[in-house]
Amino acid sequence: MTRILFYLDEPGKDVWRPAFEAAMPGVDFRDYPDWGSPDDGPAYAFAWEPELGLIAKYSNIVAVFSLGAGVDHITRDTSIPTDLPIIRMSDDGLKEGMAEFVLMTVLMHHRYMPRMMTAQRNHKWQRLFPKRAENVRVGILGYGALGIACADALKPLGYGLAAWSRTAKPAESGIEHFTGPEQFNDFLARTDILVGLLPSTPETTGLLNKDTMGLMPKHASIINVGRGTLVNLDDLVTLLDSGHLAGATLDVFTEEPLNDSDPLWDHEKINITPHIASITRPETAAEYVANNIKKIETGQQPDNVLDRMRGY
Repeated sequence: MTRILFYLDEPGKDVWRPAFEAAMPGVDFRDYPDWGSPDDGPAYAFAWEPELGLIAKYSNIVAVFSLGAGVDHITRDTSIPTDLPIIRMSDDGLKEGMAEFVLMTVLMHHRYMPRMMTAQRNHKWQRLFPKRAENVRVGILGYGALGIACADALKPLGYGLAAWSRTAKPAESGIEHFTGPEQFNDFLARTDILVGLLPSTPETTGLLNKDTMGLMPKHASIINVGRGTLVNLDDLVTLLDSGHLAGATLDVFTEEPLNDSDPLWDHEKINITPHIASITRPETAAEYVANNIKKIETGQQPDNVLDRMRGY
């Protein structure tokens, strides 16, 4: 019998038990704090922001599955054994949700919707005429499974697509690839709408700052849906206020929820969403976990295991 140790301290978590029972008939699903004893036999943790020290306490855990694409909420716990596999979520539902959100926000910035909404609040009839999609250069910063899904959603509209990644990617039709630090500045200089999808690592923290965002064309826009640490928010506001950047959509922040007194809420060029660009969907996520557990138990390498040296 497969044992799942589930941790999620949020409302609405009851949907997860039936999803796992459908994907894994006979599963022993244990919702925290009813995890039982470390002596109960092998188990798999499936968690979001677990309490510090909790995972290490249960020596029967074979692998830890992150409930979301990010894993920094797990790796912040330095007590977790370094040889314990941590598996990133990359199910179809997560990819579909991210592609939908990025498609929506790219279109909004392309079609000047943030400025239209400001005009509406000010009771102004302000007509703005956007470029053709083929003349708008969209850059995807981070080209893993989520970045690829976003590119696939954007391609049919004809945008000038490019992607930047740490390592080289195979050539493909409809998208220009940039690789490594030596091509990063060139990538930024050709990007009118930037989609941030990088994980949180020491190398990506503050990567988008006054100097790097200043390389982007005048009136460019930023969409950050990866991790909040990617963007220096003070520098972002400076570039928005100076007119160099036209707008930003921020779905992720270093500290969440965003403080209700934070001035970002009222900045007319910033759209804020509460970390909902891509929500893990129980049905597809449970199937993803079940398939990976089968691989582990048959001696195969599971998908999307965290490389602790790279941080993703």
